[in-house]
Amino acid sequence: MKSFKPKDSHPASIGTRTTIIGILVNALLAAIKGLAGIVGNSYALIADAIESSTDVFSSLVVISGLRIARVPPDEDHPYGHGKAEPLAASVVALALIVAAAGIAVNSIREIKVPHHAPAPFTLAVLVLVVITKETLFRYVFRTGESVGSTAIKTDAWHHRSDALTSLAAFIGISIALIGGAGYESADDWAALFASAIICFNAVRLLRPALLEVMDTAPSGEVVRQILESARQVEGVVGLDKCLVRKMGFDYYVDLHVVVRGELTVKEAHKIGHNVKDCLRSKHPHIKDVLVHIEPHQL
Repeated sequence: MKSFKPKDSHPASIGTRTTIIGILVNALLAAIKGLAGIVGNSYALIADAIESSTDVFSSLVVISGLRIARVPPDEDHPYGHGKAEPLAASVVALALIVAAAGIAVNSIREIKVPHHAPAPFTLAVLVLVVITKETLFRYVFRTGESVGSTAIKTDAWHHRSDALTSLAAFIGISIALIGGAGYESADDWAALFASAIICFNAVRLLRPALLEVMDTAPSGEVVRQILESARQVEGVVGLDKCLVRKMGFDYYVDLHVVVRGELTVKEAHKIGHNVKDCLRSKHPHIKDVLVHIEPHQL
């Protein structure tokens, strides 16, 4: 049976490398978009550059969260430091909301102020940005899925939000250039629309991060695979409660195992250990299993 998470001894290292690539790309794109926006008279492009800058900050937060989550358990944190990972995801989502609010305020201000239409060359810059950011989103999101990281997947959506804002800017600038006089503010309306997209995605990303912090149960598929593996252990008559919580990259399981009532304590204890060893062997990202033995009642 396939484990619900692929085996990798250092998922935090994989996530960190992926995030660093995102930081380098975002820093370069932010500089290009900011310069093109100033020279080309496009506030939508400047807003896009601001959003890319917040991506750099957010990615740094993700790296910090991944590194803390990897710290082994200690006396003060017996379950480890895995919660740092969804907390980092929450900070990233909140940063998106703040960036969206800032872009919206400045867009409204620019709409009220008459200005020239953006330069045509800004469209070429935006096409490059959309392609680059969508490619980066797919790469980072796949990594987040493979290591089971909420923070990395949240960071990936930062890249897609950037692609969407760039697409909105492309449409707005195109309208301003094609429409001519009277359509100059289309660029700013595009930036305002982009801020709404960013805010929507931020709220959508904040929810799963907060749910993980609150120890919300993982998907039913995760529990189903755990139960299926436990039932295969010799001596297991049935299973009662199965409580699973995610701590960063790891899972902690509380499982009630039903065994024959006539077994000795030692025999029942051995079955419990076999269940624990089976689950940790088949699902490498299960950090620990607490087994409670219950006698079978006729």
